[in-house]
Amino acid sequence: MDSYRNTFVNKQKELSTLSSSKAKEQIKLSDFNKKINSASDAIHRTKIASIILSKQREITRHQNSIADTNKKIADLESKMVKKQKEIFDYQIKIDKEQALIDKKQKADTDKKQKEHQRNVNFINETLTHHSTLHTTIIDEIQQLKKIPEKITILFLASNPIDQLQLRLDEEARAIAEMIRKTKHRDSIKLESYWALQTIDLLQALNEHDPTIVHFSGHGSDNDEIVFQTKDGNAKLVSKEAIVQTMMSSSDNIRLVFFNTCYSQNQAEAVAEFVEATIGMSTSIGDDAARIFSSQFYSSIGFGHSVGKAFQQAKAFVMLEGISEESTPQLFIKTGLKAEEIILVHPSKK
Repeated sequence: MDSYRNTFVNKQKELSTLSSSKAKEQIKLSDFNKKINSASDAIHRTKIASIILSKQREITRHQNSIADTNKKIADLESKMVKKQKEIFDYQIKIDKEQALIDKKQKADTDKKQKEHQRNVNFINETLTHHSTLHTTIIDEIQQLKKIPEKITILFLASNPIDQLQLRLDEEARAIAEMIRKTKHRDSIKLESYWALQTIDLLQALNEHDPTIVHFSGHGSDNDEIVFQTKDGNAKLVSKEAIVQTMMSSSDNIRLVFFNTCYSQNQAEAVAEFVEATIGMSTSIGDDAARIFSSQFYSSIGFGHSVGKAFQQAKAFVMLEGISEESTPQLFIKTGLKAEEIILVHPSKK
């Protein structure tokens, strides 16, 4: 009886594992379809033959991946059916063995009743355990669904010619280098937009559907961010315009990083619509901005929470002997905790 029950429990665990694997493959299907839709949209938006051909190849590649994934799902479903039959067979064996035990213990009524109660309690505990295990697995799957297989960081840089020139290329290079050194570097994609004009912002958000939006450049003490005009000069964009843009594009955006001077108010306002934002309480130097942001993304790439990444980035500024660690400010959407917001899910090998 114990052998049958142990096998029965193991079979159910194996079935739960198969179910979890199937759910993960279905998540991949959703991601591939999303990429196909994105590529299709890109084709409709352009008349450049090379881009159309590239996107068509990308669609074909994702369609092949969908076919492979569907094949995996079908294989998993076949294994699940087989596993369910094995569980059913072992349940029959358990039932038969229990009947024999009951028959053998019939002579001693009291002993039989105690043994029966003991068996009932054991079965109830087993069922409760599996029910709890099932609920836990479902909860974990739901949490995994919230974390994409790969996130995109959209780096938006503006350095007008009529303003003090910033070393934004060094910041972008430092961020890319630090990400490459992280444990989960394959889960992070860095996209850059330079000489940012207002016409570029929504285009970039729609095209790349980022998880993180990073503004790098100048800010004003009137809660404005400095973009560029076509001729390369400064163009001030109000806090209200930035908030409206983030609000209308925040479905998949989880973090907005304003690495610009005097951006605390923008960050605090946008935090109403996304999980986390970072802004600067005053002006910030090139070195501090570069060091803070590169370490922040390094910590994110190691799978740390936003709260821990923020604290490590401040620590790195202090380690470098720069007394600007209090300039960056972190804002979290009401009801959430910084230590529970994790943006990177390790890639499956």
